[in-house]
Amino acid sequence: MEQKDFIPIVQLCEHYRVEISFFNDLHDMGLINITTLEKTSCLHQEKIRDVEKMIRIHQELNINTEGIDAVFNLLQKIDVLQNELNMLHNRLRLYENDYK
Repeated sequence: MEQKDFIPIVQLCEHYRVEISFFNDLHDMGLINITTLEKTSCLHQEKIRDVEKMIRIHQELNINTEGIDAVFNLLQKIDVLQNELNMLHNRLRLYENDYK
């Protein structure tokens, strides 16, 4: 991974108007992985979408980091189940087409 793929946490705090402690709490709970590059705490850019969800959950619903952990894990399970449902629908269509 290249350094350009990482965004400094301080920059994210300014952009999203959250405290550094919010990111540290998410990291401590295992929801994000903070990487230190040249003495700067950074987040990989591919995790920005997840962080934006977590920030919205925190700010709009006033949910603490423990609640974010629970909600985010449930959202991930829903995504897995939705993908599985789509796969099963596709398989079912194959069988339905074979019997026509």
